[in-house]
Amino acid sequence: MVPGVFQNRPGHDMTSGFLHRYFLNNAAKRCFKWIHYFDIYEQHFERFRGTSPTVLEIGVRGGGSVEMWSEYFGPGARIVGLDIDPECKEHQRDGIEVFIGSQDDPAAIEQVLSSYPDIDIVIDDGSHIMKDMIATFEMVYPRMNPNGVYLLEDTYTCYKPKMGGGLKREGTFMEFAKDKIDEMNASHSKDAVPVTGLTRSIQSICFYDSIIVFERRPQARRQTLITNKM
Repeated sequence: MVPGVFQNRPGHDMTSGFLHRYFLNNAAKRCFKWIHYFDIYEQHFERFRGTSPTVLEIGVRGGGSVEMWSEYFGPGARIVGLDIDPECKEHQRDGIEVFIGSQDDPAAIEQVLSSYPDIDIVIDDGSHIMKDMIATFEMVYPRMNPNGVYLLEDTYTCYKPKMGGGLKREGTFMEFAKDKIDEMNASHSKDAVPVTGLTRSIQSICFYDSIIVFERRPQARRQTLITNKM
């Protein structure tokens, strides 16, 4: 528990807007977020509250966000952090485990996946370097809970040359995600786009200002029906 902020206790208000209120009242560990992110978080994460999810956040920094997720998702939630800074280990406590390693190191990602094979939510707030974001997605997404959520934040870096970004530049995560729209709809493309594991596992891809969210759901063969008057 974090003293002086919202806590999950009997009678406490657990309604929509919890994260925004928590953030504004945070007097504990450093937490840096764009204000418009909070509505997006709650839209995609609310269904996991009280279900003891496993949440991976790539990028721990001041430790404020892993504490926030622990409070939001409630008792039994397993919050897992990955950060390159060894000092982030100090944010570890019961219910929060922090791995030290670089996002661009497949061995570090594999260590997390081996320890937590059923991740429900991924929040990529790591290096924000294009090749790292793509490589992490390709490694982690297929091994998540089939009904999980993969969220990338600060995707405005897709337009920053120093991060490997640029408008419509090949190799950015934004262009990668746009291609995934075609992949999601591959079964309608008359074989122009191959049906893949993502096609079979994705319900939606949501684009927001600086956030992209992949909502997983196992997908069946597409069928249509016609109804009419008797």
